[in-house]
Amino acid sequence: MSVLRIYASLSDPPTRCQWALVNDGQEPVLGEGTLAQLPSHAARVQLVIPAAQALLARTRVPSAARHRAGPVLAFAVEDQTVDEPDANQVSWLGAAGEDDIVAVIDKAGLERWRTALSAAGLRNYELHCETLLLPWARSEWSLAWNGREGFARIGEREGGATDCGERAAPPLSLRLWLEAAKARDAAPASIALYATVPGAEPDIDAWTRELGVAVRFAGAWDWRAAPPDAGVVLAQERQRWGALNGIAARLRPAAWILAAAVVLHAGALVVDWALLASEQRPLRQQMESRFRALFPDAVAVTDPALQMRRKLAEARHAAGRADNGDFLPMIEQVAAGMKAVPECSLRVLSYESGRMTLEIAAPSEERVNRLVTALTQAGLGVVRSGAAKPRGAAAAVLTVRAP
Repeated sequence: MSVLRIYASLSDPPTRCQWALVNDGQEPVLGEGTLAQLPSHAARVQLVIPAAQALLARTRVPSAARHRAGPVLAFAVEDQTVDEPDANQVSWLGAAGEDDIVAVIDKAGLERWRTALSAAGLRNYELHCETLLLPWARSEWSLAWNGREGFARIGEREGGATDCGERAAPPLSLRLWLEAAKARDAAPASIALYATVPGAEPDIDAWTRELGVAVRFAGAWDWRAAPPDAGVVLAQERQRWGALNGIAARLRPAAWILAAAVVLHAGALVVDWALLASEQRPLRQQMESRFRALFPDAVAVTDPALQMRRKLAEARHAAGRADNGDFLPMIEQVAAGMKAVPECSLRVLSYESGRMTLEIAAPSEERVNRLVTALTQAGLGVVRSGAAKPRGAAAAVLTVRAP
């Protein structure tokens, strides 16, 4: 499988670039020129950011923010960057022990390249860091060195650019990384040094003595010649709308069928609603006429069912009989319902005009639901609302009415 690898310096305008077309088992094809001159037949495209322009940092982020780039990740590394959090694109790469590894890249520079690549017809590509293209093996670090400075891969997803060093003295940043690794009991057994330019090999013995870790010369290395599957993808850039255009055209007939079905369903609902409304009117008129026949002194009839129930309660009270909406009959029904769910406890009870309000505490929501079912089966109308929850329990306010 062919991979087009583009070297993108975010500090330079995206007009020209170095590139390499890499194939398994073959010598890479190298080139340099404008973006319009890039090869167009590669199966994969990788945008490679220089090591000095990508910060690979250790931090700790909320688990919910790990699998997406966003402001939470940017603020997690605010103390390790000199820019405002909004100026960086931060991607979560993975976990390293109890810490998280994130990649920090200049957002403005990346956006310039994204726009230029889109104009050149490249919309789907992987974002890579030069540091993580270096070879990596457990218990060994890799260092790319040009005779004065370089960059190191100190873990599967960790590394960074070094400061300056000398032929007989390694860079200070490499020593600091080793000290931090020793503190985590993760120091390497050796360091493989790769030369990025001819004659860059330092004094290996002197470096070994200075670092206290075996340094070996591993030969020449170039980002252009790294294997196609080398490195870790920092982000996947995709142009979605172009791919969706063809899908939308294919789905257009189905969309018309769905729209027609929705219109027919809406029409059926309107017809059904009109029929129910026409049936409701004569029923209400019949209820009003019966109410007026029984109570001719009534001035206005707004809700015949409710007014009839109130008149019936007045008649029962005048005859010395209890009504279903009185306190004693209602509390008996409530007690019967709560007896079926003994785990629920009554915190507050109030009664007014045939309506009883109960504030309930229970060990779980399932117990509250069981209580509502029990009260309903006891013949009461129940409406539930929220309440302040005790710690480790569930709570609800139940408004109970007689049938």
